[in-house]
Amino acid sequence: MPKRILIVEDEASVRRAIHAFLEHHHFEICGEAAAGAEALEKAATLHPDLIVLDLSMPGMNGIEAASMLKTRAPSIPVVIYTMLQDSLGKSLSASLGVKAVVSKSDGLPKLLACIEAILESDASDSPDTRPHIGD
Repeated sequence: MPKRILIVEDEASVRRAIHAFLEHHHFEICGEAAAGAEALEKAATLHPDLIVLDLSMPGMNGIEAASMLKTRAPSIPVVIYTMLQDSLGKSLSASLGVKAVVSKSDGLPKLLACIEAILESDASDSPDTRPHIGD
């Protein structure tokens, strides 16, 4: 069964590119969101195996969304995929429990490698006992 991914990105063209690339590599894209608040709603209903999250979004940004996801669903891995990769973003991401920060300038193959490594590591650590958001 393919792993399910939620893509959170405010730019539709980037969202479509990530969707097509990951789907081509045998992941199921269970949903897409264009903002942080929408991401929380979709994560609660879709229960993805992993979330790809942009930092710079209107309304609730990626840092705020990651903070709320850490509280509501701490075992769903989050990968930040952003142009805003800097030491502050990395520090905040680490404190929020984000599994990785990948620069968009590194491209989709780097994002794919990161996702595969995280999901493989999580699968070998323990069986899927992830609580649902809102539990």
